This record gives sequence, structure tokens and C-alpha cells, in this order.
Amino acid sequence: MDIAEIAATRMSTTELLDRLVAFDTTSRNSNLALIGFIRDYLDRFGVTYRISTNAAGNRSNLHAVIGPRTAGGLAFSGHVDTVPVDGQAWTADPFALRRRGGKLFARGSCDMKGFVAACLAAVPDFQALPLARPVHLFITYDEEVGCLGAQRLIEDMAESGLRPDLCVVGEPSRMKPILAHKGKLNVDVSVRGLTGHSSEPSKGVNAVQAAGEAIAWAAREARRLAVEGPFEDGFDPPHTTIHVGTVKGGTILNIIPEHAAFAMEWRPIPGDSAHRHLERMQAYIAQTIEPAMKAVHPACGFTCEVTLEMPGMALPADHALATVVKRVAGTNSAGKVAYGTEGGFYQNAGIPTIICGPGDIAQAHQPDEWIAESELVDCDRFIRRLAGQLLV
Repeated sequence: MDIAEIAATRMSTTELLDRLVAFDTTSRNSNLALIGFIRDYLDRFGVTYRISTNAAGNRSNLHAVIGPRTAGGLAFSGHVDTVPVDGQAWTADPFALRRRGGKLFARGSCDMKGFVAACLAAVPDFQALPLARPVHLFITYDEEVGCLGAQRLIEDMAESGLRPDLCVVGEPSRMKPILAHKGKLNVDVSVRGLTGHSSEPSKGVNAVQAAGEAIAWAAREARRLAVEGPFEDGFDPPHTTIHVGTVKGGTILNIIPEHAAFAMEWRPIPGDSAHRHLERMQAYIAQTIEPAMKAVHPACGFTCEVTLEMPGMALPADHALATVVKRVAGTNSAGKVAYGTEGGFYQNAGIPTIICGPGDIAQAHQPDEWIAESELVDCDRFIRRLAGQLLV
């Protein structure tokens, strides 16, 4: 493709963002139409890519390789699924990009189609570089529901052998490098009691009250961790946290509730294990709560089911990737965040990973989600300079 053809084909970051946000890729929906658009766009430039899909076949990842089609090089990673807009007070169509006061409004503009648009806009500039090592683009599905796409993409990389040496995840960080984030363990807890009339409580087992004892333990444990740690500077808060988010149980007041359930999470700092905290809770339940329940009926008790596990991420501050990203981003500092990303999965797959992307996480998932145009300009500059410094 000559210069004139490239000029006629290329699109700006804002133009691409306008196209990307028009696809409603809420995690419950298919993303195949959006991936089809990206495939058509990359086909114009002759970029090769691999597609990997979920078991249902209604969501796909795209792994593009620009430059030498080999392992090694640098990956830019972004997900294209979004959280729902249901029940949010949007002032206009969430899936139509609006510009006002230097801001671009739409669902996904910040988290994180803005970064994906910037990577796609840079494709012809990547191709113009004398790349000794490849640029990889990871475009994934279902990040918002457990990084399912990233895990499938890692499986596909094992098949293809096209694994990069380094990765930048462009989650919103206001273009500030992020070296580490916490992990996450989600657990659904079910309680089986024995029903009866509330006037004879000793003849039944109150599942709601049993659940309440476990929840009270979680509250005490959360306070203990805040005092005793372990701690890691740079996180807010600087320790592992516990949170109970939903509770269900009971029918009417004069019936002993037979069933109860609650959902909880641990967010451990890197180096801490959420499973050890889960085991502590299970031991407390087995030793303190369940004996009295089973004395009434042996079928009573608790069941804990892990529904989601996301690893933490920690890149050493003196790693070469941290050094060059800070230099290209124009900062001497790097931070840590409590939220999770796909970065932990890439790191566990042996790919040193850092987070650096446009937008503020405070705008993510909000009604009238927005990203500053100035940060997209900074992102455009950042990804081109980073590729030039690491891959040429």
C-alpha cells in the first residue's frame, strides 16, 4: 500500500472510537459485529491476526501481529466489552459518541474503547517502522465478568507460539504507569437450615442467623486485616480487604428460614493468598457455627463456591519495562491500584505487564462516561513512541 492509499484508508483515534462505541458490547451481548469491523479495518492494511472464540461461539478475541510474525515484541491489550447502562441516568444515547468541552461521552469511551481506538489508529504508523520485533494487539471479550477473553487468548497463544515478551494493558490510569494491582476471589456461600414455626426455634435451624454469624466473622476479619495486615505501600487501602455484597434468606417472619445465601469477595495484595483467608473462614464455620446446626439435623451446614478468581499483578519497580514506560509517559513515578485487570493473567502466563492508558477510572462504569480528548492525544503519542523505543 502506497502513501496515498494509506492516507485514504487510515482513521483517527476519535473516528475509530465513534465507530467502536456504536456497538453495544455490554458483556451479556455478542461482540462479533465489533470484531468484524476491526477485522475489515485490519484487512485494509494487510495485517495478519488470529481469532479465538468462547465455547458458545458468540464472543471473540482478536490477536493481531504487525511486523515480523514471530514470538517476542510488545503487546498492547484492551477489552471491548462494557458494563450495562441499565438503570443509569444517561442524558443522551450511550452508544453515540458526543463531544462537549474537550470530553468524549459514550459507554466504553473510557473503559476502554478509547485505548483500543488509539491502538488501531496507530496501525499504519507501526507498519512504517523498521520493526525488528512485532507489535501485538490483544483485543478481548468478557473482561468485565472475569477476564474470560484474556484467558482464552492465552490458550490460543500457547497454540500459535506468538507470545510477546512484554505487555501494556491500557486500562484507564490517566496515562500514569501502574505497576501492581490486587487480586480478587469471589465466593458464593449457601446455608442449609431446617424450617419450622418461629415459636419453637429449638426444633429448627435458622439459616439466616447462621449466615449472620459468618458475615459477622467477615466483618471482624476485615477489621483485623486493617490493623494487622499484611501491608503493602502504594495501595489504597494498603492491605487485603473483605466485602460481603449481597444477602438473601427467609420468607415470612414466623417461619424459621431454611435457606440463606450471601456473596462475598476478597481482594488480596500481591503476595497474599485469598484462599488462605477463605480457609480461615471455613475453619471458623466448621468449628463454631456448624456443630450446633448439625446437632439438630446432620444435613444442615454451609457450602462455599468460588465463582471468580483473578490473580494480582506486580511488576518490579526496576524492571526494564517499568523504566521505559515511565520515560515515555514523562513521569518518574508509578502507582498501584485496588481494581483488577487482565494484567495478572498475562503476568501469570510469563509476560511482564504494566498498566498505562487514557481516562480516569472514576469515570468508568458511570452514567455519561467520558474520556478527555487531550488524554487520547497523549495516548496516541505514547504508544507510537513506546513501539519505536522497544521494537526498532
